[in-house]
Amino acid sequence: MELKDIDVWFDVRSDCPQPRPGSKYVPDPDIVSPTLKAYHRLLWSRPLPNGEVMSLETGKGCYLRWRDIYVGSDSITASFRHGRNKHFEEFKKAIPNYEEFEENMLRRTYVIGGVIIFPQTRWSMNQARGCHPAICDRWDLTLECIRRFYAGERSPLDKAMARSERFFRLFVDFKGYVDFFLLQDCVDDDYNVKFWLDTPLFASYPMPQDLDAYLAWIETQLNFVQRRNERIEHLIASMV
Repeated sequence: MELKDIDVWFDVRSDCPQPRPGSKYVPDPDIVSPTLKAYHRLLWSRPLPNGEVMSLETGKGCYLRWRDIYVGSDSITASFRHGRNKHFEEFKKAIPNYEEFEENMLRRTYVIGGVIIFPQTRWSMNQARGCHPAICDRWDLTLECIRRFYAGERSPLDKAMARSERFFRLFVDFKGYVDFFLLQDCVDDDYNVKFWLDTPLFASYPMPQDLDAYLAWIETQLNFVQRRNERIEHLIASMV
């Protein structure tokens, strides 16, 4: 596969192994989709803000690596479907044709614009942002923690950031990180993070509390993935 072969609208669920009959296990595209891994390798193997050139490769026992930095794939979007949001069952019942709503959401977010790479370490960024009660897998709050890392400010993900410091230093500063991963639609002109949900910053349980907030959260994510996919298309066009 070459860079020109990337289809930004490819649903990365579609090339995952099918679960065994009767199994509750649903294959995670971040782990098992070969197309997603190839897309990550092709897109992020390029000049870094620090002047080096990252060249990702596959390796035994790892997802992708460059030198001695190991990275894995992680979803940017979160739907809070799996027991995280105590109101989710209420939302589900209130949304007409929920199964159709869910499939549309998943189809539009399980694309390259909806994922990113993070370093794989003990208690990684992927794990920490999903489990910390002040983050709850929210990408906007995760990105604010990354901004604070570069600014020398404290955040709930300090420990995970410290374990991955060598990776984040490759991008020099927050602007370098945002621009490299095409996250400009997550920030304003001054590179302040745009928050996707109006909750107190780093308060416990920062999830949608009513249906309107939940639907707005989903729509904001869908719009972001659409715009990031377009940015990825422009990047590919400039490189091939």
